Amino acid sequence: MQELGKYIISIGIVLIIIGLLIYLFDKIPFKIGRLPGDILIKKENFTFYFPLTSAILISVILNVIILIIRKIK
Repeated sequence: MQELGKYIISIGIVLIIIGLLIYLFDKIPFKIGRLPGDILIKKENFTFYFPLTSAILISVILNVIILIIRKIK
C-alpha cells in the first residue's frame, strides 16, 4: 500500500506543477509555441510551423519532473 501512496503523491505533485506552469504562462512575456527558434514559414497558400525551441523546452521540463519523481521513490 505504501507504493500506491507514493505513486498517488507523485501524480499529485506533477499535477500541481503543471497547474502552476499553466497559471504562470499567462504572466510570462514569451509563450510556448512562439519562442525564438521556432520555425514559421508562410507562403501564399502554405504555412509550415515547427516548434523546435518549444519542443526542446518541454522535453527539458518533463525530464526534470521525471527525475524528481524518481528521487521521491
